[in-house]
Amino acid sequence: MIFEEKTIESKKLFEGKIIDLRVETVEFPDGRTAYRELVDHPGGVGIVALTPDGKIPLVRQYRKPIEKAIWEIPAGKLDKNEAPEKCGIRELKEETGYVAKEVISLGFLYPSPGFANEITHIFFARDLEKGKVCPDEDEFLDIKEFSVDDVRKMILNNQINDAKSVIAFLKCDAMNLFER
Repeated sequence: MIFEEKTIESKKLFEGKIIDLRVETVEFPDGRTAYRELVDHPGGVGIVALTPDGKIPLVRQYRKPIEKAIWEIPAGKLDKNEAPEKCGIRELKEETGYVAKEVISLGFLYPSPGFANEITHIFFARDLEKGKVCPDEDEFLDIKEFSVDDVRKMILNNQINDAKSVIAFLKCDAMNLFER
């Protein structure tokens, strides 16, 4: 059985710099109605990078919604009409200084499909050259490089609990991309 909710009405409540908020009235297959509070997001990118010496650069930054700093792969929001791979390359350079000669798509994920339409594209980068870190003016980052084994342990010990970072790393690991 395919279950769908038919949109009867949609009201935009807020238009922000990063997200928009709307409430929709939906109809179920049995005729009942309900409200859905939804977040519209332009999408984002996360990129796992492997340095020439086999390390993975991670960034730690403060995340206001959870009131703490967490370790993540380099990532960012897509600019309007920006290709996901281009965004990943840009974010890797801005946040770590690395420029990738090879980028491999790992697919995409829905971080919070219960209330948001965001799609996060994930990539793997290797054959890196080190350059200058140039974060956005509102980004304050702690950048550190970890071994593949250390990242694996950090995930298993819940020291890395950002969904895109965990999924991207596990995909790379399962695809043997760290073996080279």
